[in-house]
Amino acid sequence: MKDKITALYCRLSNDDDLQGESNSITNQKAMLLDFARRNGFHNTEFYVDDGWSGTNFDRPNFQRMVRDMENGKIGTVITKDLSRLGRDYLITGQYIEMIFPDHDVRYIAINDNVDTQKSENDMMVFRNVFNDFYARDTSKKIKAVFKAKGMSGKPLSPIAPYGYKKSEQDKDQWVIDEETAPVVRKIFRLCIEGYGPMKIANILTDEKILRPTAYNEFKATGQITYEKPYRWNCKSVVGILERQEYLGKIVNFKTRQKSYKCHKTLTNPIEDRVVFENTHEPIISQQDFDVVQEIRKNRRRKQKTNQINPFSGIVYCADCGKLMYICRHSKEGKSTEHFKCGSYSYDSKVCSAHYIRTVVLEQVVLAEMNSILDTVTKNEEEFVKTTIDSRNSEYMSEVKNAKKLLTKSEKRITELDRLFTRLYEDNVSGKISDARFEVMSKNYENEQEQLKVKVAELTKFIEDKEQKCSDIHDFIELVKKIKHIDELTPKNLREMIERIIVHEPDKSSGHRTQEIEIIFRFNVVKSRIVLDGRDFDRRKKAA
Repeated sequence: MKDKITALYCRLSNDDDLQGESNSITNQKAMLLDFARRNGFHNTEFYVDDGWSGTNFDRPNFQRMVRDMENGKIGTVITKDLSRLGRDYLITGQYIEMIFPDHDVRYIAINDNVDTQKSENDMMVFRNVFNDFYARDTSKKIKAVFKAKGMSGKPLSPIAPYGYKKSEQDKDQWVIDEETAPVVRKIFRLCIEGYGPMKIANILTDEKILRPTAYNEFKATGQITYEKPYRWNCKSVVGILERQEYLGKIVNFKTRQKSYKCHKTLTNPIEDRVVFENTHEPIISQQDFDVVQEIRKNRRRKQKTNQINPFSGIVYCADCGKLMYICRHSKEGKSTEHFKCGSYSYDSKVCSAHYIRTVVLEQVVLAEMNSILDTVTKNEEEFVKTTIDSRNSEYMSEVKNAKKLLTKSEKRITELDRLFTRLYEDNVSGKISDARFEVMSKNYENEQEQLKVKVAELTKFIEDKEQKCSDIHDFIELVKKIKHIDELTPKNLREMIERIIVHEPDKSSGHRTQEIEIIFRFNVVKSRIVLDGRDFDRRKKAA
């Protein structure tokens, strides 16, 4: 036994540190060393885990001690008390009752008078249970503080998102980091221009831009320990593209832990998150963010060529509603490049091809975009009036009916409250039986719940419809930035157009005609165009 190590194990968590100096690592070391000397324990070695919870048994030095024990190096383990070993009564008990004895290791907890070489350890089980209760109670208190902070609008993340840094005056306030914010803007711009996350990651890597973790380390320590600090990956890029924080928002409660014992991190559903608006200066505009999310939603499989088609992800089949896929042959050139229905590609019996060539689509869409740009530029007031009038005629009856139904539903909810009160009074006075009261009250409650759901839906519908007027002015501001388009790019196409709907070709007149719909950004303008195959044939011959 003399040749074996006497392991003096110390542990301190952030919660224990709040209890004062008695639990400090310095105090624990002094107590353990004094006890070992007075009781004849030699060959002592400290194993220290500072800042580790007692419910987590993956502590680095605890695991080092376990490995040394399994290799036969340790004869005795001594701790200040049972809680230093752990606060999970099941696992702590397993180590004391099974694992230590299996390796002929004696365990001593000084303050709790536990010594596995002696038989007087009857209270040990209860002490372990009390330690577990303490960990549970502490966890609840921490969660309460955490929730209060999160609900106050302060960020819960200890690190500001890439692109921001903590304010020197207020650590709960984020300010733009002039070094990394341009990188965030570049990532969004490249996505809008048609580059996928992997391609963006490769571009950043080639330009030797420090990846977020390496950048944070360099700012904190002045050095970089990462082997490949410039190697960006797809996951990092996607994480940046999906963060609402770049709109000037705080998003709290994104994740949670299963329990105080299981530290596995789980992602919370969107409805459980809390969003606070206008908490810091945005890096990305709402328009660019929305465009990127639309692109991400319609992300497609990678093309074999490196060419980026500006229409990818915004062309839809009019009949089945599915995305249309681009088909190209690298050897035959751009003249054969075309779109066809995604459903038809999967199963030709489900839908028809809705075939349309890219060059045709380019000519028509470019002309229509410049026509809209020209109209707005030359006569903005007339465009606003015409668009609002068009919208009013389209939405007025819908909004009017919705408001009428909303008023009726709210009135019925108030009426049900009165009926329920009267019903309760009749039941108390004996006018109706308990059984009758239960049936009627349940019916009233069900009806009221259904009405509340309907009221919420109608309110949102009305708000969405009334929002459309402000969308017109947003669209005009966008047009003023662009003015004229000489060539279609993924960026200008996605900035102006939400989707293009392609109808099935019609040959009933003896020649091919095909209708397409262009829905512009914010759904402000819709253009319907009928393509006549003879027009394009004549252009081809003239060329």
